[in-house]
Amino acid sequence: MKIAVVGTGYVGLVTGTCFSETGIQVTCVDIDIKKVEKLNNGIIPIYEPGLDVLFHRNVAEGRLKFTTNLAEGIKDAQVIFLALPTPPGEDGSADLKYILKVADDLGQIMEEYAVIVDKSTVPVGTAEKVSAAVAKNAKVEFDVVSNPEFLREGVAVEDFMKPDRVVVGTRSERAKKVMEKLYAPLVRQGNPVIFMDERSAEMTKYAANSFLAMKITFMNEIANLCELAGADVDNVRKGIGTDSRIGKRFLFAGIGYGGSCFPKDVQALAKTSEEYNYEFKVLKSVMEVNEAQKTKMIPLVKKHFDGDLTGKTIAVWGLSFKPYTDDIREAPALENISILLEQGAKVIAYDPEGMENVRNYVLGNKITYAHTPYAALDEADALMIFTEWPQFRTPEFEKMALLMKSKVIFDGRNVYELDQMKELGFTYYSIGRETVKA
Repeated sequence: MKIAVVGTGYVGLVTGTCFSETGIQVTCVDIDIKKVEKLNNGIIPIYEPGLDVLFHRNVAEGRLKFTTNLAEGIKDAQVIFLALPTPPGEDGSADLKYILKVADDLGQIMEEYAVIVDKSTVPVGTAEKVSAAVAKNAKVEFDVVSNPEFLREGVAVEDFMKPDRVVVGTRSERAKKVMEKLYAPLVRQGNPVIFMDERSAEMTKYAANSFLAMKITFMNEIANLCELAGADVDNVRKGIGTDSRIGKRFLFAGIGYGGSCFPKDVQALAKTSEEYNYEFKVLKSVMEVNEAQKTKMIPLVKKHFDGDLTGKTIAVWGLSFKPYTDDIREAPALENISILLEQGAKVIAYDPEGMENVRNYVLGNKITYAHTPYAALDEADALMIFTEWPQFRTPEFEKMALLMKSKVIFDGRNVYELDQMKELGFTYYSIGRETVKA
């Protein structure tokens, strides 16, 4: 079996690499000449644990190839995945111009039947638009299928190779058989391939991400209330997370969600509801609360320093929106750092994977980048934690105390235990818990 993957971003590269691991011949297509050159030279443009091993093995064995030529890439492919960007427009709706452009091109160059798969997160009705774009010039039969991805950055390889479920939107029996064959190696343990109509599959992806965003946001609201009522959000989390109807995941309070999916997908689903004249009140609240939650620590920082951050050195641990990724899209750290700089503070930051992206695409040399977590703490007036990387969980607190000018931590991810901070003599601010005063 041979497939093509159009687009070598996060989803496309993981999709192509993982399918090649099952023995399928995969050609990935991208218009970015420099990116394709790097991929052909063995350079992976994203950080994702475990991806490098599969990538290099399948390139070496000839199952994974890269090209800028669409006609070359799709030649003899039974399945053509569209893994292209769908960035939010000014009104919050998903921009389909990249997908529809490739769909138009495919109609002109396809030489035999193929299943065209929308792998990107797309609004309800996109499969019909893609089908119409292909059909304008198509001389052969084809089917358009919706097959949304449910990959979590940081564990995407595991998610792909051992999926909880595979959602396939198609009403074509011919396409269904092709997709069953394609996914068979990944669902041998019995996890379901769920077939449905295209519109329902498109809605499923937005509904899943929006529900998880809502769950995170609800816990942040509970945390904010806990602070006022004198309760501890960690205890509340444990109390409700053991309820099988609720579950333990996505209940950790913090400074909000970020990344490439949740913000964009919640916004897009809200926009879809507007298009159907439905007021999705819950989603509006989720967006409002999350936006405010991102900078929740700033007033605490200002209050601690009597309203004046001029000349203060703030160490920052964590720049990526979550651990195990270099993705900084919508990362709460960036908004907080911008405010700190506006207030006259000096920022010294450390992140295991995200610093290069922040330097190259966002902040340049407006901040200082440390080569270790401890290097960021030298003479720091306070530490702010924005990403819960594992190496931040059990640091040498005695070393931290010696390096820092003041033993003050603003923890946006509730990494440390309150009793521990009391014993160590740190002033410690967190989310939904009491403040520890040294």
